[in-house]
Amino acid sequence: MLLQFAQWCEASAAGTAIRESPYAFAVIESVHLLALAVLGGMILLVDLRLLGIGLKRQPVAELARDAWPWQKTSLVVMIVTGLGLFLSESLKCYYSTPFWVKMSALIAAIFYSFVVRRGVIFAPEGKVSPLARGVVAILSMALWFVVGASGRWIGFSG
Repeated sequence: MLLQFAQWCEASAAGTAIRESPYAFAVIESVHLLALAVLGGMILLVDLRLLGIGLKRQPVAELARDAWPWQKTSLVVMIVTGLGLFLSESLKCYYSTPFWVKMSALIAAIFYSFVVRRGVIFAPEGKVSPLARGVVAILSMALWFVVGASGRWIGFSG
């Protein structure tokens, strides 16, 4: 069933147009990477603050609220551009281990960010220990690193 979906995506008008255009894939990928950079920067900023590194005068919850619009927008842009990239080479993705690693890590990172990390960030002061905050931050950075690294790995595979 997934194979048929990948075949359909690659044969779609959008997939064909992106694949056959001399510029579309490069432009879409550039926007995708810029969105990843913004998302990664916002996550890194808040996670480092959770670790007690940098911006110590600003409460974590306030910093997270300030970063949220950038984080949300860049995630949406990443997903939209990622769909465009997927449409243009769906069969390559279907057979690509790095693609499946990235998708798994992306789902885990989004869930973790919206449920676990967000719960710790907005917990009342003193309710979460510094050790727990640090573990949450390190796991967050690790998950998003796997998303970015496996995405890059896709470009070097098959």
